[in-house]
Amino acid sequence: MSESAFQEYLKENKVDENTIEVYLASISEYEKFLQKENLTLETVNPNRLVEYTEYLVSKDKELVLTFLRALINYANFTKKFDFIVKAIDIAESFNAMENLYERVAEKHGEKTRDEIFKDLIVPPLGIHPEKKPEFTKIILKRMEEKLGEEKTIDLLSPCLHGRPPDDIEGDKKKLKELGIDDFLKWKHDLSVQRLEKHRDDGTLEFAQYVDDEVVEFIRKDQSILGGIREGNIIYQNKIPYQIKKFLEAQDDNEKRFHICYCPWIRGAIKDGTEDEVSKHFCHCSAGWFKLYWDKIFDKPVKAEPIKTALYGDHICKIAIHVPEDEMKKYVKEN
Repeated sequence: MSESAFQEYLKENKVDENTIEVYLASISEYEKFLQKENLTLETVNPNRLVEYTEYLVSKDKELVLTFLRALINYANFTKKFDFIVKAIDIAESFNAMENLYERVAEKHGEKTRDEIFKDLIVPPLGIHPEKKPEFTKIILKRMEEKLGEEKTIDLLSPCLHGRPPDDIEGDKKKLKELGIDDFLKWKHDLSVQRLEKHRDDGTLEFAQYVDDEVVEFIRKDQSILGGIREGNIIYQNKIPYQIKKFLEAQDDNEKRFHICYCPWIRGAIKDGTEDEVSKHFCHCSAGWFKLYWDKIFDKPVKAEPIKTALYGDHICKIAIHVPEDEMKKYVKEN
């Protein structure tokens, strides 16, 4: 690591001095770990990143999040984006089960929470993502047995891990100006433009590489990163988690594995044990859309998974049921 150059990069990106020191120390510790096998940040295969995060878990699990943040900054600095792909793979939805633990207590009391989580340890951030579904299988089974399916769905939606901030006020203004159908097309067009820029700049869209094939796949389907309205329902398809790998995959399980964002179930799809995971867990994914539309319409919508990788499909399709009176406000007659 070129420490001085990395330090300057962090300063230019408005990282405070204390955090810079922490990041430099964190990357330096990783370098020392790699040196045990005569590896460096330049020569290590990013696929082995989880070996180090699991080592950190065994040492002090509180170190993992700081390290991953430091590494993502370092990867952006050096343009070694494979590290970012793997870091996101490890960190995606890491807090979902801790949030579920708190949500059960809030809605049904600590006694019920403790009964459901009895003798279980929530897998911490840093362990291999494909180890997580075993926990999911058990906790969902217990929830459904204790609370029933309806209350389990209520706990899973809205999304357990939240979503980054959206420009809600800007989108509300645009929705009012365009009407719902043109608004959905506008959102899709903006997304295609963003993907084109990633393709041209050689940068990542979240955890995925973008090329012409990816851009065209999205361009042809407005329901991905946009939406299609039918009556008072908006249908939205998720962009596959690893879209390039999804497009290249031949095996059905592998294809569905690359669609799914959620590490709490993705490994079960890969090893063919997804039938042991409650299908209701995909209401968490639907809830990611609900969080957005609830704010856009200033009233709750119902978000329902229609097709998902967990269900056996090659797309994750979500139906957003908007109150009829609310939708009428934004439907413009041709």
